[in-house]
Amino acid sequence: MEISEFQKLMYDLYAHNDKRRGGPATTLWLVEEVGELAEAIRRNDMENLREELADCFAWIGALANLYDIDLEKAFLEKYPLVCPTCRKNPCICTD
Repeated sequence: MEISEFQKLMYDLYAHNDKRRGGPATTLWLVEEVGELAEAIRRNDMENLREELADCFAWIGALANLYDIDLEKAFLEKYPLVCPTCRKNPCICTD
């Protein structure tokens, strides 16, 4: 699945709820999912980790849709197949 296909799927499934909820409240849902992701990592719960990563990705898609941001384009602008800091692939940054 391409990023644009994922984003469209999130729009088709949830945009009506996301628009009603708005950006700030949708951000809070993302933050809650990031907390659950951190807890899965802390517990080394690999099954839950997969679910929480997917949940975080879904909420990022929701926010991108709310603010009319093309995630695929934004990602490639920020990460143009090289590290945005050292401009190398693979990255040679020390941190």
